[in-house]
Amino acid sequence: MSTLKFAVLAGDYIGPEVMSAALRVLEHVARQEGLKLDYTAAEVGGAAIDRHGSALPASTLQVCEAADAILFGSVGGPKWEKLPTKEQPERAALLPLRKHFTLFANIRPGLLYPELTDASPLKAERIPDGIDIVCIRELTGGIYFGQPKSTTTLANGDIEAIDTMVYRKSEIERITAVAITAARGRKKQLCSVDKANVLETSVLWRKTVSDYVAAHAPDLKLSHMYVDNAAMQLARDPNQFDVFLTENMFGDILSDEMAVICGSLGMLSSASLGARDNSLGKPFGLYEPAGGTAPDIAGQDLANPCAQILSAALMLRYSFGLDSVARRIEAAVRQTVTSGTRTGDIAFGRAAVGTTAMTDAIIAALD
Repeated sequence: MSTLKFAVLAGDYIGPEVMSAALRVLEHVARQEGLKLDYTAAEVGGAAIDRHGSALPASTLQVCEAADAILFGSVGGPKWEKLPTKEQPERAALLPLRKHFTLFANIRPGLLYPELTDASPLKAERIPDGIDIVCIRELTGGIYFGQPKSTTTLANGDIEAIDTMVYRKSEIERITAVAITAARGRKKQLCSVDKANVLETSVLWRKTVSDYVAAHAPDLKLSHMYVDNAAMQLARDPNQFDVFLTENMFGDILSDEMAVICGSLGMLSSASLGARDNSLGKPFGLYEPAGGTAPDIAGQDLANPCAQILSAALMLRYSFGLDSVARRIEAAVRQTVTSGTRTGDIAFGRAAVGTTAMTDAIIAALD
């Protein structure tokens, strides 16, 4: 019997609700597949601040260190907004986790089932078959982590803030290799997004991606696009992309735009893979839904658990090598949603079900 050892960091507001749903699905499929789950829960984000005084306490980091993957919920919310910026849950939990484990590759599927096109702000005739694209975002470099980074009061009383965008060739090659793997598993098309007409880092980015693909993946069709044009093209015709690759800040913005055109954040999962392997020789990763903590619906059995469940499926695929099991979960979610069982965010006038009933239906579909 294979043992799946992972950390569970549920987070805040709806985080524990949707995490509970994902664990129910994992436990069910584990029984079916003869797998053993060995997971340890730990506080993170606002919950950790309340109990430990820190968004990412040492005890939580130790739990993550001992695991082969991290299943993450969502952190933050109005309760902690008055804290200094650097101490708020989002910045003080996720960024340190990414840096500590070198989680350099963010994989975010942009998936909209044809049956859910009403959820998208795009006209249905633009996406008659739904949306199926993937964003590969570099996650530990660029302007979010570059130094120097400071805010200074100048001698004349003015205030100057500095952020530094830094990229190294090795970082770009590393994320390009991930994008190549993703593209080869799909349509063998890769679009690299940059701002090479303005930024030195983007000049290096474009050259490095071009050289690396030419040397390691000549079978792929590679294109390049400036980030401002890419933002427009996502809104105009998202399916012209298949896999697109970009740096940290551009990826942050474009993947959120992708989430909007795909309708509901409650349906979108993500994987952040690290530079090191776990004890199984698979990529150590952090898996989380694309949405936030939704304080307005917390505790009301209203949250859509699909993104968290689909994130758990990604964990099975990448960190445990269980692609067939991941596909079963993904198929069960799709069958449930397309057959009409939906939470309020994707109901479109139909009778909506709650978090628990949605999870029950997904588990039933697994049978």
